[in-house]
Amino acid sequence: MGRVPADLIPSDDELVVAEVFGPTFQGEGPSLGRRAGFVRLGRCNLDCSWCDTPYTWDWERYDPAKELRLEPVSAVLEQLERMAPEIVVFTGGEPLLQQHHLGPVLGGCAARGWPVEVETNGTIVPDDALVPLVAQWNVSPKLANSGIPLDKRIRPAALAALVATGAATFKFVATDPADLDEVAGLVEEHALAPVWIMPEGTTPEAVLGHARSLAEPVIARGWNLTPRLHVLLWGDERGR
Repeated sequence: MGRVPADLIPSDDELVVAEVFGPTFQGEGPSLGRRAGFVRLGRCNLDCSWCDTPYTWDWERYDPAKELRLEPVSAVLEQLERMAPEIVVFTGGEPLLQQHHLGPVLGGCAARGWPVEVETNGTIVPDDALVPLVAQWNVSPKLANSGIPLDKRIRPAALAALVATGAATFKFVATDPADLDEVAGLVEEHALAPVWIMPEGTTPEAVLGHARSLAEPVIARGWNLTPRLHVLLWGDERGR
């Protein structure tokens, strides 16, 4: 899980990329519906049972030689320029596994006036140098429904560091209203806010079904609910 092949070790001005795509819409969270360019980086340090991007890390099912490539930062920025994005979203996999290589590309986004969002599972402390370059951290701590042991998926120091940025939102994938009790415990223990609940699903039917079951309990707890707009529009199609 998450290992980059020996011939895919990036230099200082390269990234291990799964795909660069857009223009599309940010499909989740507080920026829902905004025109966006996406940079999906390779590798992950978790292996969620319901992961919708296993091709970035699961080498038992996918061939990393086909799924990942080295991209110079200049080439990534050129692809984004053609999209004329309102925002740029770095996702994965887990982008912070490559955070020591992210400075140049985030700086390039800043120079072009593109606000950057970084989607992270909340297990890695972000480098201080990156914090001012990120407009929004979309943090998605994993619940027990991911199938991952607690001590691997919840890292208090990383969550505290993300809270301290003042630019983090916390998004939890829920499959059932019973998951919300677990969310409440994490929110209280780690002082997480604001909170967004997102229904799990890779088909419009699954997303809407879970969203309907979650809507009233989420309202009652004073939290926010986000659909998965890209799934509602395009299903499980890659590059959307």
